[in-house]
Amino acid sequence: MAVKAYILIESSIGKVEDVLAEIRKLPQVLEVNAVAGPYDIIAVLEAEQPEVIGRLVMERLHHIPGINYTMTCLAITG
Repeated sequence: MAVKAYILIESSIGKVEDVLAEIRKLPQVLEVNAVAGPYDIIAVLEAEQPEVIGRLVMERLHHIPGINYTMTCLAITG
């Protein structure tokens, strides 16, 4: 069964479009949107195991210029 995660992202001022473009290039990304509120972007990821999502966030997402902070929320129901 696949695991879905919602990644809440705070970006640097003026960097939202650049960050969106880079996130869209990543594997396992189902959807990514700019949003209004305390976060600037929400990305939806899906993988076969939670470890895949964890590695993607730590090894790829955190290295995108313009990302200041992320919060990963794993979905617990389908």
